[in-house]
Amino acid sequence: MFNSQLSKFFQADIGIDLGTANCLVFVRDHGIVLNEPSVVAINENTKEVLEVGSAAKRMVGLTPKNIRAVRPMKDGVIANFEVTEEMLRFFINEARKAVPWRQRLLNPRVMIAVPSGITEVENRAVKDSAKRAGAGMVYIVEEPMAAAVGVGLPVDDACGNMIVDIGGGTTEVAVISLDGIVAAHSVRVGGDEFDNAIINHMKKVYNLTIGERTAERIKIEIGSAFQIPDLDEREMDVKGRDLFAGLPKTVRISAHEIRNALQEPIASIVETVLLTLDGCPPELSAELIDRGIMLAGGGALIAGMDRLLMQETGLPVSVAEDPLLAVAKGTGVMLHELDKLAGSE
Repeated sequence: MFNSQLSKFFQADIGIDLGTANCLVFVRDHGIVLNEPSVVAINENTKEVLEVGSAAKRMVGLTPKNIRAVRPMKDGVIANFEVTEEMLRFFINEARKAVPWRQRLLNPRVMIAVPSGITEVENRAVKDSAKRAGAGMVYIVEEPMAAAVGVGLPVDDACGNMIVDIGGGTTEVAVISLDGIVAAHSVRVGGDEFDNAIINHMKKVYNLTIGERTAERIKIEIGSAFQIPDLDEREMDVKGRDLFAGLPKTVRISAHEIRNALQEPIASIVETVLLTLDGCPPELSAELIDRGIMLAGGGALIAGMDRLLMQETGLPVSVAEDPLLAVAKGTGVMLHELDKLAGSE
């Protein structure tokens, strides 16, 4: 008990939602202190890290040849170890600025949320990168569990809790009961695949090349997963480069065609939800008829996603109050269990 109290006095506890698109950092007793894009700008000549987070994302598609804006996470796992380490170091150092000076004397204990479907090698890579970035002890939690805790589901009760967390690189689907995952599936489809589907649609239909930022803006403004009459009538102008002429070009697109363009990745998510339900024990399945499905993650904000899943599963579907913050908030709640975890190490 004394060692536990001593560590809390000199050491910070940090929870990290290490996402493909965004990285959120929760500091115990301080809440979410950082919400930054998972992007790092690097000087190719010197290998020096120039910017991290929002400042680096603003450089995407706009940098000279010697500067590269890198997204070190792909499909929820580390794609570039060195850059991920630098990104984590930046986020951990920024998070430590939020705590009193005495809690900076020891390296912080860090809890990181990762996709449930990652391999042991990928799991180890996350831990090693965090330790090299300045973490003391590193604890791993599965994203669907963190998301379920973050949205307030009673995961410790003997009842069925279903969470669908649609992130930037992966979609995590799980049924949770008694603090454990009873049935789960992870598919490497998420916001990035939505963006890629829009980029490919613009190339195929309009011979127009657009960047990731433009695709994301289209997705947010007129993207949908289900037919919504008011939304289907909306249109927007999109600027890009003509694939053949190589000149700037503007085209007008409709929400209806973007919904059609998103059908393939959205169908993969629906299939994953149905697959998880199929592997759920009968008693828990019966409880889900009343308790329903909770949506979290950035993909939960796609218009009509809840209606589509309701139609396909026949279950009530709710969207979390702060779906983008669910995993980070969950790590924050679970940070209070670190003393128990440390005692079991």
